[in-house]
Amino acid sequence: MNTPLIMFLAFVGLTLLITFWAAKKNTGASAYFAAGRSITGWQNGLAVAGDYMSAASFLGISGMIYVAGYDGFMYSVGFLVAYITVLLIVAEPLRNAGKYTMADLLAYRLKPRPVRALASLSTLVVSTFYMIAQMVGAGAIIKQLIGVSFEPAVIGVGVLMLVYVVFGGMLATTWVQIIKALLLMVGAVMLSYLVLKFHHFSFTEFFNSVAHADYGGSAPPKNLMEPGLQFGVAVAGPWGPIDLISLCLGLVLGTAGLPHILVRFYTVPDAKTARSSVVWAMAIIGLFYIMTTLFGFGAATIIEKAQLTTDGKLDVNMVAPILAKVLGGEFFFAFISAVAFATILAVVAGLTMSASASFAHDFYSNVLHHGKENRPGQEIRVARITAFCVGAASIGFAIYLGPTVNAAFLVGLAFSVAASANLPVIVLSVFWKRFNTTGAVAGLSVGLVVSIVLILLSPSGIFGKEGAPFPLKNPGIVSIPIGFLAAWLGTLLSARDPEAEAKFAELKVRAHTGLGSEKATSH
Repeated sequence: MNTPLIMFLAFVGLTLLITFWAAKKNTGASAYFAAGRSITGWQNGLAVAGDYMSAASFLGISGMIYVAGYDGFMYSVGFLVAYITVLLIVAEPLRNAGKYTMADLLAYRLKPRPVRALASLSTLVVSTFYMIAQMVGAGAIIKQLIGVSFEPAVIGVGVLMLVYVVFGGMLATTWVQIIKALLLMVGAVMLSYLVLKFHHFSFTEFFNSVAHADYGGSAPPKNLMEPGLQFGVAVAGPWGPIDLISLCLGLVLGTAGLPHILVRFYTVPDAKTARSSVVWAMAIIGLFYIMTTLFGFGAATIIEKAQLTTDGKLDVNMVAPILAKVLGGEFFFAFISAVAFATILAVVAGLTMSASASFAHDFYSNVLHHGKENRPGQEIRVARITAFCVGAASIGFAIYLGPTVNAAFLVGLAFSVAASANLPVIVLSVFWKRFNTTGAVAGLSVGLVVSIVLILLSPSGIFGKEGAPFPLKNPGIVSIPIGFLAAWLGTLLSARDPEAEAKFAELKVRAHTGLGSEKATSH
């Protein structure tokens, strides 16, 4: 009996039932794009956490901690601290001033067509790269867990994701993310419990083992509590510590510009609920990353590298599932495998939802048709067609790139673009009266181009590690200041915009009080 496959099918069946239920409630654009703004704080907190805790988090971070110890833990800290930026800067103004997408906030006081066009392009770039990374991960993981080959696995994940988005809209996507977050937390708690049980519930014994991690074979034990195993000068060269700072900048600031995270704040009834949902998300994500540290470190004291080696290559993405198999047997291995599958489905559904909403609402309705719908429901139809196109493109790219592509490279690109292009214009639009449309266009376009070019020129890019002209794998320390500088210079070097400055006070009042903001709709 293939237990992982049975659990996969059970999860798929449950989520399809949710999609059927949500489809009956999708009456109007607000219901389709924003779940009728009816999601409560704890529900949205779980959904935000479910959207954010991707396969890279669940499988990648635990694998990184297994290999790099403390440096891997620092990677996970960046993901958590990012939500302070979201809470203090983005969540409330976005919910109060927008409607369905990030560009709504920018278009509130700037000329809508150019900023919406570029914001839509940025959203599609970020979402597509992030989604390709998830698809590649899905294919590689499912191939190893249940024996389905890479191409059918990628196509299967893509088709399921399209069903959720096209028929269920944001409501179905939200509940898929909530269920995935709950399953992920249950799996993480159980795995952490088994790791502590292995070490007789003694943190002294646990950390002593971590400080003398023995992976088997002839290699000497490694002290995983020692910094520098991945980003230290001895391992990564003179640029290693700067690369770590750059990575953390990208994570902390990029999260506040990720389109699939930002659109979640439109699903709640008001800004107070948006803030409370961020607090819920921080608590859930914080607890989750503490547990990834437990089973990442724990795996290094329990699993020998031979158990993770396939065809002579160490597959660190399999650390959590193999640890579950060693400590909990085949059934627990199947459960963790199903959770990994649910993780990927939920994230790609959120990404597709944000990309299709941005194209339909920003580009189609507001750039091409000047904010006037041709026919009732046309915006939703365009969003569904866009979802098909984005999904098909992501499936095609994932299959073309194959299972060997560096998924971390693609995720890094998404965070770098979000931090370098999206965040500067969001921050300056809300907090700088002089900011104008030229500055927004300059910030979005320069941030977008510079972040992509620097990653292509990095050791993870097209030239490889040896011939890379740009020494950092993570360009945030360079591209983020350039994004802000471009937005600032673009504003100062262009004529003042009295209309944008006049609407600044109006935006400020609305952003901080919610006066005139979009309200919840009844189903």
